[in-house]
Amino acid sequence: MTKTVLVVDDDPTQRRLIQAVLERDGFAVAHAEGGDAAIAHLTSGAPADVILLDLVMPGLTGQETLKEMRARGFTQPVIVLTASGGVDTVVKAMQAGAADFFIKPASPERITVSIRNVLSMGDLKGEVERLTKRAGGKTTFADLIGASPVMTMVKRMGERAAKSAIPVLITGESGVGKELIARAVHGSSDRAGKPFVAVNCGAIPENLVESILFGHEKGSFTGASDKHLGKFKEADGGTLFLDEVGELPLDVQVKLLRALQEGEIDPIGSKRSLKVDVRIVSATNRDLQQAVSAGHFREDLYYRLNVFPLEAPSLRERREDIPALVEAFIRRFNVEEGKRVIGASPETLQLLTAFDWPGNVRQLENTVYRAIVLADAPYLQPYDFPAISGLAAPVEAVSTPPAPPPAALLQAAHAAMAAPTGAAEAPVRILDDRGHLRTLEDIERDLIQHAIDVYAGHMSEVARRLGIGRSTLYRKVREQGIEVDMKEAG
Repeated sequence: MTKTVLVVDDDPTQRRLIQAVLERDGFAVAHAEGGDAAIAHLTSGAPADVILLDLVMPGLTGQETLKEMRARGFTQPVIVLTASGGVDTVVKAMQAGAADFFIKPASPERITVSIRNVLSMGDLKGEVERLTKRAGGKTTFADLIGASPVMTMVKRMGERAAKSAIPVLITGESGVGKELIARAVHGSSDRAGKPFVAVNCGAIPENLVESILFGHEKGSFTGASDKHLGKFKEADGGTLFLDEVGELPLDVQVKLLRALQEGEIDPIGSKRSLKVDVRIVSATNRDLQQAVSAGHFREDLYYRLNVFPLEAPSLRERREDIPALVEAFIRRFNVEEGKRVIGASPETLQLLTAFDWPGNVRQLENTVYRAIVLADAPYLQPYDFPAISGLAAPVEAVSTPPAPPPAALLQAAHAAMAAPTGAAEAPVRILDDRGHLRTLEDIERDLIQHAIDVYAGHMSEVARRLGIGRSTLYRKVREQGIEVDMKEAG
């Protein structure tokens, strides 16, 4: 999503100059003639990701405006502008909460670098807060991303479930975020801050499930060289999340039922039972009722776990949440990978929203991660998502037609065919000797080779003319074994 910069300055000329600089770099710009107008803009809920604030203005000064913003709870990063670089003035602004400052007139590079720096700091701060909440077991439903009707219902029902110790069963397709919902149930309950222990029941070898869940005594079986507490005991006082609970063997289901009913566990080799105080939240992507009918899951355990069912929606049921999810993933991966991607272009968001995402949020997360790693532009573009750029269909479409060639490369191919070259044959042939279409891979390889020859190995210009990122160009050159005599790497 495009980042919006709120420019607060009483000089219209300054506002127009700054706007020209920012819009050239892909930012959206909003204006305020003074401090009162800036406060009104923020209070109305209008977008403002960064604020450029002039210190000397009639009415509310920049210092007073900054204090009023913080007093009202507006946390957007503020960069102060001043015509005089007095140390005292700058120190006071920084003490009041400004993130950076520059002296007017500032170069375009200084302005954009400052904005990108404060956005990066915001990403880092947000990621630290997220990880701190997660590690402390204090993730709540307010931290779940999504305002679609189905997600709003999940949040509302989850908050109601969190207020008691009632067992919760979360159902939904793989990759929809069932564990995150379970963490929110825990963090919204009176057990917040206490242990949250997650167990993937489908990933445990069948002969070790009982030991891992309930523990064992030293020497109770071959290889038991030490005492093991088990996940139930680790979660004592907190919440135990049983992911893919439908994968548990039947004999372990019996012991799980007793632990739920009696609040006791029997470690392997122990002579006495142990009392535990654990809240159970379970999840599955299977139809447990069908598993009960088939005899693969105990009916009494099913009813014990399914006291409060929560269904996590698939991503295609909440497409309107995709832009917010993409923005959150960009912030996170910027921090993890040391990147400075500002957001995703409108065309990219349209592409991602139209895709069906069979792997749900997990697939979207991994796709954005790959794009962030390879991106070399301020905003993610459709060509950063080659795996889906030809597959996304309109939401109403029943079937997906065969993927067309990348538009930029196809247009460039036609241009190369039509361009007067003085040669008897076009430099990039679309048809083979028999008059049939050549493969897209062959056409693309010849087109890239031709572009490299035409622009003398200047890879930045080649990428720009082809309409793809430099990282994408280098990858294609490497994969297709194209010979390059680069005269410029930048």
